[in-house]
Amino acid sequence: MSRRSSLPPIVSVLLALTLLPTSPTAQAIEVEAKALLPGMAVVVIDGKRRTLKQGQTSPEGVKLLSADSKAAVVEVDGKSRRLELGASGSLGGGFTTPEQAEVRLYPDTSGMYRTHGSINGMPVEFLVDTGATTIAMNSTVARQLGVDYRYKGKPIGVQTASRMERAWMVNLDTVKVGDVSLHNVEASVLEGDFPAMTLLGMSFLGRLDMRHDGQAMVLRTKF
Repeated sequence: MSRRSSLPPIVSVLLALTLLPTSPTAQAIEVEAKALLPGMAVVVIDGKRRTLKQGQTSPEGVKLLSADSKAAVVEVDGKSRRLELGASGSLGGGFTTPEQAEVRLYPDTSGMYRTHGSINGMPVEFLVDTGATTIAMNSTVARQLGVDYRYKGKPIGVQTASRMERAWMVNLDTVKVGDVSLHNVEASVLEGDFPAMTLLGMSFLGRLDMRHDGQAMVLRTKF
């Protein structure tokens, strides 16, 4: 009889790193974090699955300094770096700067920022709303996207401009706008037809560097 793992449920993440050599003769180390939980991370290093507890170092030299459900801090060659949930980049030679994903949005004739993106791989049209705490969608859109909010969501009440609405809090696996992609993004689903367009709120925007360049709104992933 196979022995079941006694580990608590883990939070699935997608963190891909490349640990570059610190000398011309060293070989690059490919690292992929498969799951995170407090004080522990499950990673694949050069194709080998490793479970590291806080303070442990893999045979390949990757040390886990800390971890929670959203981020891990790893150390290579004495230099550390925080990795947020869904982040990716290149590390090595003293942690070189990773390439950041960026998208530029432009206002329409009404001055609103609208953009096409995707939720869990399904196409969505977003209205950027910095006043919205989370991504917000109506129940019709949620069903079209396959978001099982009634079964997996947490019932809440949401105050709209006119009245209190019934809603559910959910976590979306992936939200993407242009080249910017984030995982495990909080969202709310409102019963009925409001909002007419899915709102791209601060549960997504707040995890990015956001600035204006002329009329353009620039969204860029954080290091």
